[in-house]
Amino acid sequence: MPVTVNDFSHVRLTVSDIEASRRFYDAVFGFDVAFELPEDPDEQTREALSFLFGGVIYSFGGGLLGLRPVAPGEDRFDEDRAGLDHVSFSVPDLDALHSAAQVLDGLGVAHDGVKDLGDAGIAILEFRDPDNIALELTASTG
Repeated sequence: MPVTVNDFSHVRLTVSDIEASRRFYDAVFGFDVAFELPEDPDEQTREALSFLFGGVIYSFGGGLLGLRPVAPGEDRFDEDRAGLDHVSFSVPDLDALHSAAQVLDGLGVAHDGVKDLGDAGIAILEFRDPDNIALELTASTG
C-alpha cells in the first residue's frame, strides 16, 4: 500500500550566497519570512533555529520555501544531475504570467518569455536564480 499524503509541505534549496539569494527571492516573489535567525541571537535562539543553517524559510500559499547557504561559492545548479530539475510556482491566470514577465524584465532577470504549451492547457515562464536553479511560473490557459 502506498504512502498517503494530503499536501505539499516544503522545498529547501541549497544556495552559495545567502545575501544574493535573499535579494533575488525577496525582489522576485516578496514571500513572507516564516523563519530566520534574528540579528545577534542568544544561544537558546541560535540552537532552536539551527535547522536554518544560516538561511531563511519563506511562507507562501503553496507551503514553505527554504534557502540553505551551504554550497561552495563556485558551485552552480545543474538540472542534469540527480536531484532537483526545477521548481514551478503557479500564478492565478495568464495575465498574471505576463505581468510576472514584466516584473522580471524590470529586475533585469533573464527569462525565455511566456510559452504556451498548447494542448497541455498551460503557459509557463522560465528563469533562473543566482545559483542557476531553474524556476518556472505556470498559469492555466483555459
